Amino acid sequence: MKKNKQKKGILKNLLVVFVLIIFTALLIPGVFGSLKFGLDLQGGFEVLYQVETVDDSEITKDVMNSTYKALLKRIDILGVNEPVITIEGNDKIRVQLAGVTDQDEARKILSSAATLTFRDTSDNLLMTSSVLKAGGASVGQDSKGRPAVKLSVSDKDEFYNVTKRISGTTDKTIVIWLDYEEGVSKFANEQGKCGTSESKCLSAATVSQGFASDVIIQGDFTTEEVNNLVSLINSGSLPTKLNELSSKTVGASFGSDSLSKMVIAGSIGFAFVVLIMVSLYRFAGFISSVGLLIYTVLTFGIFWLVGGVLTLPGIAAMVLGIGMAVDSNVINFERIKDEMQSGISLSTAFKKGNKNSISTIIDANLTTFIIALILFIFGESSVKGFATMLMISIVTTMLIMVVFTRVLLKLFVDADLFVKKPKLFIGRIRENIKSFKFVNSAKKFVLISILLIIIGAISLGVKKMNLGVDFKGGTSINIKSENILKIKDVEKYIEKLGYTINDDEVIDDNTVYVKITDKLTQQQILNLKNNLEKDYKASSDIGVVSDMVKRELIKNAIMSLLLAAIAIIIYISLRFRFNYAVSAIVALLHDVFLIFATFSLFNLEVETIFIAAILTIIGYSINDTIVVFDRIRENMNNDKPKNKDELKVVVDKSLNQVIKRSFITSITTIVTVLCLILFGSHEVMEFNIALLVGLVAGTYSSIFIAGWLWYVMESKVVGKPKRKKWYEIDEIEEKKVKGVNN
Repeated sequence: MKKNKQKKGILKNLLVVFVLIIFTALLIPGVFGSLKFGLDLQGGFEVLYQVETVDDSEITKDVMNSTYKALLKRIDILGVNEPVITIEGNDKIRVQLAGVTDQDEARKILSSAATLTFRDTSDNLLMTSSVLKAGGASVGQDSKGRPAVKLSVSDKDEFYNVTKRISGTTDKTIVIWLDYEEGVSKFANEQGKCGTSESKCLSAATVSQGFASDVIIQGDFTTEEVNNLVSLINSGSLPTKLNELSSKTVGASFGSDSLSKMVIAGSIGFAFVVLIMVSLYRFAGFISSVGLLIYTVLTFGIFWLVGGVLTLPGIAAMVLGIGMAVDSNVINFERIKDEMQSGISLSTAFKKGNKNSISTIIDANLTTFIIALILFIFGESSVKGFATMLMISIVTTMLIMVVFTRVLLKLFVDADLFVKKPKLFIGRIRENIKSFKFVNSAKKFVLISILLIIIGAISLGVKKMNLGVDFKGGTSINIKSENILKIKDVEKYIEKLGYTINDDEVIDDNTVYVKITDKLTQQQILNLKNNLEKDYKASSDIGVVSDMVKRELIKNAIMSLLLAAIAIIIYISLRFRFNYAVSAIVALLHDVFLIFATFSLFNLEVETIFIAAILTIIGYSINDTIVVFDRIRENMNNDKPKNKDELKVVVDKSLNQVIKRSFITSITTIVTVLCLILFGSHEVMEFNIALLVGLVAGTYSSIFIAGWLWYVMESKVVGKPKRKKWYEIDEIEEKKVKGVNN
């Protein structure tokens, strides 16, 4: 009877698991189909403008909002469904138009400022918006109380002279235009539509005499239309000037190719992670994989809900997040195994393992979240998208990989299915752990690190860093053709056009990447694209970065790294002690330096997303280090060492306990990154290489450097009485005081 009840319970639990798998699988097409893709995944156009006023007046928040609305109005003309327009800082606007078909037309429409002009019925220019007060348009009413636009006049003499002249003409009509196009806009054609939303002709007013008072534009306007007109006219009547600071175009073929490669890379990486988890942790690994599937779909779903735009760095963050999410389960499973070594039951080990691992998981994920938050605050464009995905993945990790998988596993533990077969539940239990003398062997590892640092320092001193367009300014050109492209032919072609080549690279037989020092103008970009298409039948992605963008990028990068270091020191000092924080920072500096050294040594290009990679590795490495420190702290509290030798035993014991977890987590993450390198898009190749080097360095430093550094500092105070704080009263003195009082 009991066995039958047990079997029914197990079947019920298995049914719940398979229903979850099927339900999640059914959600995949809907979730991925609803995502908004960035221009690097579907092609499109991105431009960063600096907003200026022609009359040198101050750039205010209202001015930026008016310019924002003016750009939005122009984008509506282009027919782009989901544009991304972002105000950056006090005077910059970034526009991203994914999927736009005619990128050259988009540039032309966006860069033309919203301009108000006064003309006669023959379309001759009478006055520009310079006669109006900057931002002087406001919502008003006509004589019948209907919504109208009110214009404030600044140059009253000019306005009076023009209106007096018009009053003496035959038709006595002055026409007000918004964005009049020479040779295209004609009053004869627009006369019947003036004052409607279908026309750029805002008003055709009869002028009977000269006047210099404020002007009322009346027509068949709704309140909403009047509000929009006020914003547009204010944008034009300033008028604002948009200076292009940087731009990037991505052909549709480049975007779709990148997307397909990243999907393949992500799928292969996911499959490898599942294989590793099931082979190491058997049934628990299978449940972890189910949680991983739910985690992936939920993360993308939340990203869609918050209006995120998925880019190549965003997908890279997600694939990396998969590897990192597994870590929470690896930490938990290894703690369960540790408890089972003492011979206790699976049920008891499961409870104790869950309890002992939770603080480590929270500490590790919180530090990574802090890094992602700093990235979000100081990052731009795709880096901000990367940070958003990383933060969402961390939250989802805590919800699914920590809470949900534990609930699922508890169902089977409580059903007593694995009481007699614990290995089938959690994998092989280690009975005897070989104790490696980490502290005694530390000098060897420190010497290896010193040697690598010396090699890196020489490379950085001699070769320096291969800075990309983002950090040097200039223009990057990706050329893709159906014909085989020879790098020497491309070099001669570019130089023949009068441009100076800074660097170039053959991506494959049909794709060449070229960097030039020249900062191309809008017309030069158009000419170059047309020439490449004509002479090579090639499509091209062209990105331009100005010196101003370069300076701000470098400033933000330095600020991000400094804030990340400060945040880590504060957090670890609060959660552990200052000795732990110092050890962690030294280990992090070691990891970051090795990434810089590797990029210098192999002449790898450093672009914007490189900073995201560095900060990600800082988060990941500190994650690894905290797991080590958490175990050291736990063993310190249990063993309470009184001298250096006992302290050495504690450090060695702690590192031996966590080394398997560190390697497993690193392998799962490294596998996903390797899949991105082997099967993913070229556009994030350097990013993935930085992650790979950082992951290896981070694992190495967490085990062989951070623990030893902590031991060196702690060995100076171990066994010595703790210094009393200024507010603590010595016990003897306290007794004396009590005696006197008595």
